[in-house]
Amino acid sequence: MPLFKDIEFFKGVSVPLQWAIFIVALLIIIVGVFSIIISIWLSIKYVVYNRTMNKAGINGEQAARKILDKNGLEKIKVSVVGSMLFGNSYSHYFKKVRLRRLTVKKNSISSLAMGAEKSALAILDKEGDKDMKTRIVLTPITFFGPIAFVPIIAIGVIVDIIAFNFTGIVTIIASAIALSFYIASFVLSLMVLKTEVKAQNRALEVLEQEQMADEDEREMMKKLFKLYNIQYVNDLVLQLLEIILRVLMIFANAQSSSSSSSSSN
Repeated sequence: MPLFKDIEFFKGVSVPLQWAIFIVALLIIIVGVFSIIISIWLSIKYVVYNRTMNKAGINGEQAARKILDKNGLEKIKVSVVGSMLFGNSYSHYFKKVRLRRLTVKKNSISSLAMGAEKSALAILDKEGDKDMKTRIVLTPITFFGPIAFVPIIAIGVIVDIIAFNFTGIVTIIASAIALSFYIASFVLSLMVLKTEVKAQNRALEVLEQEQMADEDEREMMKKLFKLYNIQYVNDLVLQLLEIILRVLMIFANAQSSSSSSSSSN
């Protein structure tokens, strides 16, 4: 039984393909709702731990500076960014550890955790960690892959209309190219997660060695890191479902175009 029989685009699209599109779209909604729940829970935990003062009495900026200097990374700067929840980061290209404005100056568990974890990424970079090197080299693709998807397809459609009277061939080819960038971005996102987990573990080791956090504080940090990782995995699943949906829509478009051409003849 066709699901979208009244929608013009799906005329000529096979029933199994319509059902596949429906199921994937439904999964995207479910995962999206779960993502919202995780985001709220993460925000709550972040705020709670940001109000819990650490026993070392140091803030994220001081922790990051101490860890970097201790590992011969004096040239890496520690800078402050805006107030977005996921503004904490490490940049190989700009040689910076960036920490959120709302936490960087606080002597809290959250601030200490973020300062240590992002500094640990710099340590992995210095040590030439294989996964970190791959992440650095391919970071532009990770960032621009999803962004380039729509423009590439748009260019394909324009060329198809102007040069080929919209046969659909160029559009399909452009869609395949755009999709390859999107898939590459997804694969590289897995690499990002792997390096983040490595940095989290290294940060906990450094904090213990330097006696900057006791066992209870490190346990709180583990919980915070775990929530970050769950959300990241959830976002990856959502990205994978979006890739599948885009592939299905390309096939649907091809079937619809083919059906329209047959009807015209």
